[in-house]
Amino acid sequence: MPTILILNGPNLNLLGLREPHIYGESTLEDVEKMCHELGKQHNISVKTFQSNHEGQLIDCIHEARNKVDLIVINPAGYTHTSIAIRDALLGVSIPFIEVHISNVHAREKWRNHSYFSDKALACIVGLGAFGYEVAIQHAVRNLFPKLTS
Repeated sequence: MPTILILNGPNLNLLGLREPHIYGESTLEDVEKMCHELGKQHNISVKTFQSNHEGQLIDCIHEARNKVDLIVINPAGYTHTSIAIRDALLGVSIPFIEVHISNVHAREKWRNHSYFSDKALACIVGLGAFGYEVAIQHAVRNLFPKLTS
């Protein structure tokens, strides 16, 4: 059974409360529940982790080595600043999909740069919480088709 790690960065624990006009009304718990349910439907193990601390995210990535087949990461504010998380992802050689709830390209100019996009299998932006579902569906159709049918 394939395993996907859903990794969420800083302030995503405030989903549903923080700027709902930008990030929507779904909570992190809602997103994680949806990911787990979708995983069950497709015979995929889904693990979730959120932290506001860069080192904890890096530790989680390191611990995923040889245990996880795909990482779906919303690096949040670390998108624009964390070479360390990028290096951790590259160091464990686990493919990853970058997800952003808002359309970062339609926001402040400094949000347009990502340290992850050039290495990601795909980048999903601006679809709200549905972006996580799109990432899992992409894995089902393109990465794990024989393992999930």
